[in-house]
Amino acid sequence: MTGASLTLAAPAAAATGDGSHLDHIDKLDARQWNVYVYSAAMRRTIEFKVIRPANTSAARPSLYLLNGAGGGEDSANWHSQSDVLSFFADKNVNVITPIGGRFTYYTDWLRPDPVLGVNKWTTFLTRELPPIMNATLGADGRNAIAGLSTSGSAVLALAEQAPGLYQGVGAYSGCAATSTPPGQQYVDLVVGVGGGDTANMWGPQSGPDWAANDAYLHADRLRGLALYISSRTGLPGPHDNLGGPGLEGSPVALADQMAVGGAIEAAVDQCTRQLAAKLSALHIPATVSVDTPGTHSWGYWQDDLHRSWPLLAASIGA
Repeated sequence: MTGASLTLAAPAAAATGDGSHLDHIDKLDARQWNVYVYSAAMRRTIEFKVIRPANTSAARPSLYLLNGAGGGEDSANWHSQSDVLSFFADKNVNVITPIGGRFTYYTDWLRPDPVLGVNKWTTFLTRELPPIMNATLGADGRNAIAGLSTSGSAVLALAEQAPGLYQGVGAYSGCAATSTPPGQQYVDLVVGVGGGDTANMWGPQSGPDWAANDAYLHADRLRGLALYISSRTGLPGPHDNLGGPGLEGSPVALADQMAVGGAIEAAVDQCTRQLAAKLSALHIPATVSVDTPGTHSWGYWQDDLHRSWPLLAASIGA
């Protein structure tokens, strides 16, 4: 059915023992579905943008593709700012993107936040969601995960905290070391932009939960995964011009991308190099992409998705 939305009730099998369940599906067409899943841990229903495989005659693997700080609730998301629909048009994989989780780092918060509410994203994404998606989509249980910026940190932590769930990880322009003083300042800044309080997320900065959720400290848990980590230098690159993605010829937007996006990318570049050095010291193989110019912006994350896909695809047999 093309050009219209078809809403389907949830099949009884797409549920878990904790009360999480498939709520309903809006089929926009044969390949694009909006899937709604109720999380018992967060006591609300979460929307997912799903791209179905090119051929569904057999069970296919899944790529969980996370948005950045805005959680996909704003226009800064994979479906609006990149070519994910055309890129995956000929690929046999379920591409699953949550719409939600803005400014939460996709982690389990210690307590409800007055602004951001109840957030148990690690529990939801790693325990509640996968069996429901596997049943709903007829997926084969092999998974990769990728994310950018704040979710470029989160995907590493999620993989560490759910051994065996993912076979490949793509971390684009993230900062794994979230418990160092610079890392804590960055997390505070991002969560604060959304009106949240990191004391509700991981407690006081001297407390144990900051270290427990620091992907750099626990990098040894990434052993055995197919890893792609990337960042740019922060200096202007090929997408930093008036014709760049999302800029629409605006000199103001370009200046902001080069100044603010350049500074952010230069900072996360140091994080990426630090993680790469630790992985090397641990003798954990990883594909690392650094040393090229570019800012903290969508043109480069689309490039990262394209470049990391062969590695991620091989890890899940896509």
